[in-house]
Amino acid sequence: MWTNELEGRALTIGITLTCGVAFMLFGFDQGVFGGILGNAQFIATFNNPTPTIQGQIVSTYDIGCILGALLTIFIGDRLGRKKTIMLACLFVIIGGALQASSFSLAQMIIARVIAGLGIGMESAAIPMWQSETCKPQHRGKLVALQLVLVIGGIVLTEWINLGFSYISDKPISWRIPLFMQCVFAVLAILMVYCMPESPRWLCLKERNDEAQIVIARLMAKPADSDEVIESLQLIIATVDHEKELERVGWGEIFSNGEQQTFRRICLGAGCSVFQQMGGINVVVYYLPVILTKSFGFSNQLALILTAVDFISLMFWGSIVMLAIDRWGRKKLMLLGAFGMGCSFTVAVIGLALETKASYAVAVTGIFVYNVFFGISFLSIPFSYPSEINSQRHRNLGASIAMMTQWLFVYVIVLIAPIGIANIGWRFYIIFAVLNFAWLPLIWYFYIETAGLSLEEIDKLFEIHYKGGKCMTWKEATRLAKEHIALAKIQIHEKTMHAHNVDVEHVEFSEKNVSVIA
Repeated sequence: MWTNELEGRALTIGITLTCGVAFMLFGFDQGVFGGILGNAQFIATFNNPTPTIQGQIVSTYDIGCILGALLTIFIGDRLGRKKTIMLACLFVIIGGALQASSFSLAQMIIARVIAGLGIGMESAAIPMWQSETCKPQHRGKLVALQLVLVIGGIVLTEWINLGFSYISDKPISWRIPLFMQCVFAVLAILMVYCMPESPRWLCLKERNDEAQIVIARLMAKPADSDEVIESLQLIIATVDHEKELERVGWGEIFSNGEQQTFRRICLGAGCSVFQQMGGINVVVYYLPVILTKSFGFSNQLALILTAVDFISLMFWGSIVMLAIDRWGRKKLMLLGAFGMGCSFTVAVIGLALETKASYAVAVTGIFVYNVFFGISFLSIPFSYPSEINSQRHRNLGASIAMMTQWLFVYVIVLIAPIGIANIGWRFYIIFAVLNFAWLPLIWYFYIETAGLSLEEIDKLFEIHYKGGKCMTWKEATRLAKEHIALAKIQIHEKTMHAHNVDVEHVEFSEKNVSVIA
């Protein structure tokens, strides 16, 4: 098969495109119902569902996502990254087909839960697969690209729903948009099947020979080359070292020993809390409602501004690809939280004054919010859990982070209409305050991961733990880099000796011992 011939940059592009198609499915599933709830044929088919029933249809999807992320905790490391993603897409196919063929409310709700299971699973597995198969200097921007495609999927649903609105007198006007989930899911399965498994997961399962072949393809070098063998040995050594440090079992997670497992899981999940409780889904799910109820705009103008808003979010999400690996995750989160807090403050003031000019200022505040969200919390909550957690607990940590995210999505979806209806503009004060509250938490607790290999991040926590309170994270980072560099040299020397080469006469360079991360 031609895909088995892909290697190096071409293989990385292939994996990235595959992740992109799967994440576009993620965005499509999130956005597709937004344009269907008002469809006349849909409303007639389900006997004029009340707003409460419509809310249940939408929110059951989020419940499915929570359950899907929970399921990944138990099957993610058993099946591997590829099979988990493929199983997730299978759930979406079943759920999408059931939705498109629904004639009863019960079938629609069950179908939404099934599709949500798949999206919850892939939201945990895809960032791990991407992070474990790319170089450290590209890790942030590639995951950021996936999140831009999520927004692209939402934008695509708006265009599809708009197109089918011209035949709103026919059932296919809502059935075909729902069936389109299946098309994206089938394409994603075919693409994932053609790509290699994560070499780090293979090493975790002691399938080292297979891992060696994948590393060779990623590095575009022969499988028996020194560089490939050295990279493989470093991953194996990291996994073995983690096993030696802590006992196996759930108690290990809460022991918070040298690997700082519990702390790392909390850091990953914390990003999801910051993202959702920072107000993004108040904007994404309910922007048309906000523009009509709070700002007094017409429905048509509200829909146009919402579409423009999503395109703006895609643009700023793309811009962050230039900065996320250069500026780092921590600085961007601090900038984002501060900017988002200021944006909501401006929106609150504009709404409170209740003049035409002040409403324009409030709308501007909401749009500026997307600038700061796009360059920070759009992508970092997906990449950070896959980076910060150890090899043995990466699946667990990423799954818990996604469970946390979907749980708070569900909370916001439930409370936002109530808050907007009952306390009006005062509801947005909550998100202004919360965004400012994230600043000291991010400043004090969060650790920079940009530019570090996954093995260096593992060593970073161990060094900081042993160094005690006197050890700064900056110093621990420096020592972690030195430790991994020394480990590479030692592995390199052992490899040379194994080939009966005089190490003293071999020129050593960083390129010779490069390691994928």
